[in-house]
Amino acid sequence: MRLCSVLLICFLVAIAAFAQSAPAKPGLGFSIDNIDKTVDPCVDFYQYACGNWLKKTDIPPDQTRWLSFVELDQRNEEIMRGILEKASAGGPGRDAIDQRIGDYYASCMDEKAAATKGLDPLKPELSRIARVSDKTALIDAIARVHLIGPNPLFNFYSQPDLHNAGQVIAYIDQGGLTLPDRDYYLKDDPKMTETRKHFVEYVTQVFTLAGQTPQQAADSAQTVLRIETALAKASMDRTVRRDPKTRDHKMTRDQAAGLAPNFYLTRYFAEVNAPSFSELNVSNPDFFKQVNGLLDSESLDALKTYVSWHLFDNTAPWLSQPFVDANFKMRQALTGQAEIKPRWKRCVNATDDALGEALGQRYVEVTFGAEGKQRMLKMVAALESSLDEDIGGLSWMGDETKKQAKIKLEAIGNKIGYPDVWRDYRSLKIVRGDLVGNLLRANEFEAHRQIAKIDKPLDRKEWGMTPPTVNAYYSPPRNEIVFPAGILQPPFFDKTMDDAVNFGGIGIVIGHELTHGFDDQGRKYDPQGNLRDWWTAEDGKEFEKRVSCIADEYSNFVAVDDLKLNGRLTLGENTADNGGARIALAALRKMIAQDSSGKAGEKIDGYTPEQRFFLGFGRVWCQKQRPEEARRRVTIDPHSPGKYRINGVVQNMPEFQQAWGCKAGQPMVGENACRVW
Repeated sequence: MRLCSVLLICFLVAIAAFAQSAPAKPGLGFSIDNIDKTVDPCVDFYQYACGNWLKKTDIPPDQTRWLSFVELDQRNEEIMRGILEKASAGGPGRDAIDQRIGDYYASCMDEKAAATKGLDPLKPELSRIARVSDKTALIDAIARVHLIGPNPLFNFYSQPDLHNAGQVIAYIDQGGLTLPDRDYYLKDDPKMTETRKHFVEYVTQVFTLAGQTPQQAADSAQTVLRIETALAKASMDRTVRRDPKTRDHKMTRDQAAGLAPNFYLTRYFAEVNAPSFSELNVSNPDFFKQVNGLLDSESLDALKTYVSWHLFDNTAPWLSQPFVDANFKMRQALTGQAEIKPRWKRCVNATDDALGEALGQRYVEVTFGAEGKQRMLKMVAALESSLDEDIGGLSWMGDETKKQAKIKLEAIGNKIGYPDVWRDYRSLKIVRGDLVGNLLRANEFEAHRQIAKIDKPLDRKEWGMTPPTVNAYYSPPRNEIVFPAGILQPPFFDKTMDDAVNFGGIGIVIGHELTHGFDDQGRKYDPQGNLRDWWTAEDGKEFEKRVSCIADEYSNFVAVDDLKLNGRLTLGENTADNGGARIALAALRKMIAQDSSGKAGEKIDGYTPEQRFFLGFGRVWCQKQRPEEARRRVTIDPHSPGKYRINGVVQNMPEFQQAWGCKAGQPMVGENACRVW
């Protein structure tokens, strides 16, 4: 059961204003009522800015954590629900888009049909695996499963060439795990040991539901755990993988096939209908070398059991209720989620996953106005100007590197709201009443779409997120920042609020995304998105010295119990948080200085503009999360918890200490403050 992080890889939420179809819900936007004035802001600013919010806020039972963008996600789910219920009702005038999204959603909501069909929708695919008679033919079954959903054994995908970002090439990579990370299989602390016990129980229960005897199911579970533990041992550590240089292993197709002959890669590429290509990137060659031996040592029956398991796990949430319950029980063990989400929420998200740019068209029609895009473009320009000035004023960077950094900054593209060209779903067959069939066909549609990109020029108009998504990102190979319409609303930007609060929300998150182009990994890519070192050796050393300060600082923060953050795993996000806050505040100060009326510098509710800037920042990251979820995220999430996204930044900022009158020695005054950008 793959539990994906809401914030992906190097992403942070970011937003802009738009013509809303409905007002923000009470409590979603900025309010001084969230402040706990019994706390000294110089002692714990997070508690000061969020204290009353924390006291009056409970995590909903169907959530694993609660913070602004999760609140916002719920609001967007309600908007999409309205769109989908209308589309699923049918009636005259329903066009092809409404037919697809409406029928997919209606099929998903038909719980009675799922209960009646039981395991029947999966039987053709399970039979295909069962019929495999030798290990050579096993790769055919794996290829089929890769196309329709999960990724047992390894991953195959398309992505820009690390050294020629304008061209898309094939990649093969480590994969095949059910649990969130290799550490879940390899660490022997009590929590990880307990999680593996839950995992074995989950696998046993699913195989029992599928018709095996209790003993057979228990044996199958041990088989899955044994194989996945071996895959985990062969996998590269998540923190090491952050460095693109560790994943840079381009070779010929024949070399890759020879690296791991038991994978039968040539046969695999033909089975997934990959275009003819001569070169690919093998992200982790050692993984394929080690797993090649595993394919020798494990029996064919064991490997078939493992491949079947991934198909079960991937579809369990959409089968009959016993499968759904088993799947959710495992999720509870991983995240602490108290109750399963209502079916309508699960079906809204499933429709967005399968038909995101079709649903996105309707979502944009309901929510997004031209005003939002123009305001966002204006804010991006202001932040780019601020970062440009910041680079120019750096004392530790030489003129040649500054020149190259500014060239890269000028080359950063931006996408606001929704794609210019919508995805064409006409070849995807959606059958009302066939939930699992629709799910598998949608997965196959997307798999073939991705594979077809191999050996073709990069489509720079394409988006990596759907318009309703509450998220945003910076893409190093594309050198662009992207802000979907789904997050363009309060508390990140609120047109009823003063500029200071909005710069503390939208300003910081735009600044964060821009800074990602110059964080510890983003800096390794040039303006065209190629992996190329454009730094002088001396400036590179100065940069590494400064990011090491941030890594060490955050490694001392306690996330949950006695578990500390991994300062190297979170380094890119922490660098972007710190840089984004500085350039956003600089942009606000510039705007205030240019205000001839003098009103921009006035106090509101007793707070100066700079104080409200930091309060707006605090509101965005007020957060509660369940202990299990906190522990899971420490292992896999490159983002720090909300508390440290606030306190970790402000204790590095003399501007914060000046704004709040903090004194040396207080907790929010870093003794050895870190600064990169």
